[in-house]
Amino acid sequence: MIPAQATRPVEDVRVVVVGAGFSGIGAAIRLREAGFRDVVILEKASQLGGTWRENTYPGCACDVPSTLYSYSFAPDTAWSRVFAGQPEIHAYLRTTAERYGLGDALRCGVQVRGARWDPAAGRWLLETSDGPYRAAVLVLATGPWHVPRHLDVPGIEDFPGPVLHTARWDHTVDLTGRRVAVVGSGASAVQVVPAIADRAAAVHLFQRTAQWVLPKPDLPVPAVFNRLLDRLPGARTTLRGGQYALQEGFGYAFRHPPIARLIESGARAHLRLAVGDRDLRESLTPDYRLGCKRLLTSSTFYRALAQPHVHLHPTAVTAVHGDEVAGADGTVTQADVLITATGFRIGELPLAQRLYGKDGRTLHETWGGEPQAHLGTTVSGFPNLFLLLGPNLLGGSTSAITVLEAQLSYLTAALTHLDRSGHQVLDVRPAAQAAHNTAVQEALRTTVYNSGGCTSYYFSPSGRNTFAWPWSTGRLIHRLSRFDSDSYVCDTPACASPEPSPVPAPTTRR
Repeated sequence: MIPAQATRPVEDVRVVVVGAGFSGIGAAIRLREAGFRDVVILEKASQLGGTWRENTYPGCACDVPSTLYSYSFAPDTAWSRVFAGQPEIHAYLRTTAERYGLGDALRCGVQVRGARWDPAAGRWLLETSDGPYRAAVLVLATGPWHVPRHLDVPGIEDFPGPVLHTARWDHTVDLTGRRVAVVGSGASAVQVVPAIADRAAAVHLFQRTAQWVLPKPDLPVPAVFNRLLDRLPGARTTLRGGQYALQEGFGYAFRHPPIARLIESGARAHLRLAVGDRDLRESLTPDYRLGCKRLLTSSTFYRALAQPHVHLHPTAVTAVHGDEVAGADGTVTQADVLITATGFRIGELPLAQRLYGKDGRTLHETWGGEPQAHLGTTVSGFPNLFLLLGPNLLGGSTSAITVLEAQLSYLTAALTHLDRSGHQVLDVRPAAQAAHNTAVQEALRTTVYNSGGCTSYYFSPSGRNTFAWPWSTGRLIHRLSRFDSDSYVCDTPACASPEPSPVPAPTTRR
């Protein structure tokens, strides 16, 4: 890895990738495989990993099967569990980056302070802690799970004990024998509560909204099974395909809310088997359709809540008074440690307020609180800019890595089109972007995401769903499999080439 250097003259690069998590590492690999060697990854932290570097709280693990939550082009990892934990996923990313020789491209400790499109040069000008860069193409790989959402209530700054966000865990804090208050009941809460319950003297979970939780078949993977997968041709691909099909089954239910009710019966049975107390079960039962919020999986969460020293408070936290945490229902609980499992500001792209397009406006100003893009990837007025895991591409069923790889196919096809057509600049047509987003919002109307009777981070403050993809993942992969050049304007009057650019075949496979 190349360390950050002192301020230096501007460095010209064909492609700058911002962020070295799953998206950034995958982008660099696929671009190089497609023949684009002049790629630099700028990472503000001291090492790669993204969300799997930053989230190290007890119990942190993936809720998608490991075989599916990995690159299809780098599947040869002997996962120790069906659902890998944070240390193993982080190690997988480091190993993959080393295997594909990204050391010369990765520049850690470099923070991007801002970027501006230069119309005269047809380049992005970046100001960084390492000095200026000039890039023909800018790829934002910062992801939606990046900016923590902190608990903002009166008095929290005066809490006398440690205050930990799950995405900023302090491992020097010992929870043994201490009274712990946990705020939040989403994906990180259902993992951290069982992981700390055996150590803490008491755990108080403040739950604003009950969540649908399905059992998680998280089993160890025998070494003999991994050896068998290595020896049987196509075995890992077949296993990945089966897991993909299972996830797509959930996606079908989310697009057809009456079918989602069938899965709800399984979630209710899981709750009844794990929690004997009727009042506790009632507090844990959601009042909205399954899939309206992110679907959670855990086989230990309910059992942890059933323990006598673990207490559920079905209320929002409204204030902190010294070491007392106050709920909206009048609950007051004393705590030695406060854990905020409050997630991320999903719709806030870290660079949006410092990224200036061709009209001089920032991406934040252009979006006006409602992120949208063409196919979740390109934004009109921001030439040669590609967003990875951008607006309206994800959902509650499939693996983010599947979506990412579809986008990487589109990215490499777009750059291949530029090279073949002789153009230097492309910018998505406003009408194409608008037509796509109109279709997305219309299709979302009948999905459980929009009609399930809840509020979620899928929505902007104005009520527009800016997160979810309303169709199947197969349709997404198909839409991104070829570059739709007629949706773009280029640096000369004619943008389209005689044939649309297909996804280029990788030069290597490992």
